Amino acid sequence: MASLPVEVVYGLYFGVLTGLVPAAVAWLLGFGFRYVTGVTVPGLAVVVLSVAIAGASGGLMALADPTITQSESQVRLTVALLVVLMGALYAHNRGDAFANDIPRKMSLRKLTERSLSTDVVELVGGRGQVSVTVTGEVGDIEGYPPVPLDIRTSIRNGEWTFPADIPLVELESRFSDRLQNEFDLAAVEVRLDERARASVSAAAPVGGLSKRLPAGKRAVSVTALVPTGLARGDEVVVVTDGGTVSANVAGVESVVETPSEPDEDDADDADAPKAAPRAPTAVGGEGRVTLAIDRGKVESLLGSDVERFVVTSRGVRREFELVSLLRRAGKRFSRLSVGAEGPLDGVTLRDAGVRDTYGVAVLAVRHGGNWTIAPRGDQAVSAGDTLYAVGSRSDLTAFEGAVA
Repeated sequence: MASLPVEVVYGLYFGVLTGLVPAAVAWLLGFGFRYVTGVTVPGLAVVVLSVAIAGASGGLMALADPTITQSESQVRLTVALLVVLMGALYAHNRGDAFANDIPRKMSLRKLTERSLSTDVVELVGGRGQVSVTVTGEVGDIEGYPPVPLDIRTSIRNGEWTFPADIPLVELESRFSDRLQNEFDLAAVEVRLDERARASVSAAAPVGGLSKRLPAGKRAVSVTALVPTGLARGDEVVVVTDGGTVSANVAGVESVVETPSEPDEDDADDADAPKAAPRAPTAVGGEGRVTLAIDRGKVESLLGSDVERFVVTSRGVRREFELVSLLRRAGKRFSRLSVGAEGPLDGVTLRDAGVRDTYGVAVLAVRHGGNWTIAPRGDQAVSAGDTLYAVGSRSDLTAFEGAVA
């Protein structure tokens, strides 16, 4: 029989060999259980599991070399067991402590969630706003026809504004949906960086009506009196002699393109890229409308006479109501830039006496890169700032001539 010191050394050696795997398992168990549940695994469970794993490892080693476990005094096995237990308990304690030190709210979504740089965020009415800029050429999506040049140009030169308080992943999704709806694209892929610069790949618009219908819908064309301004995408209620049917407008015949309002700078911008045309709208009167309705209501609609269309409201926009009221009162809006060495350069609105001198009201000021809505009299103004003013047409013309 070997001496006691030799048996102890053999026990330490055997304990280290068989305790590596139990220690690793104990660390993972302590870390994972604490991180996920916030509760520490009981030490007895760690001891039982470690002994079971060490026994399996020791048995495999004994098969390879029977002399490893041969000892008449059992000192070797006792020392090895103590080494395994202490190693497992220590590893479990370190794993538990590590899980307690790191943040528990880490997730795949948090790791992949990106946010905008504060440099590209503008404050408009106290809320953050970001303007997305499309950089590089608009690419094609493999398997689809190429996008026409006019649509590429419109995407590149368009003004795309979104709320700044959403993650980049959500912002990419919103920009993609907006491009797809506005240009009727078959597919859109958008990638944004932290400075709101977008790389866009798109697929050409689809020609078939069936490609634009939502799942579960069928297209039905009817002839009736069509409200002026009815356009594709509007939600309507079709009133027939047999009842009412809710539907979405998929197409309108006998239409004209909605003209854009003339601008004073149209002559200067004759060579600038044109914005994409708006969706066609109905001129009113007798017309033919293609509707997307539930398949179960197709027969009832086709078997009835359409009396009229009722366009469903999509909500109340108070700003539009305000504009309408001001226009009825003979007021107009104007956007202008403050010129250098003018009466507004380097003074406040109170000192300039805008309301008393020019008879207009300043609704918003962009100063130092930030917008201020309904500015007070102490609002500073300098050359290069942008103003929105409201007043009569003659007063606005005089005001613009004075400050520009």
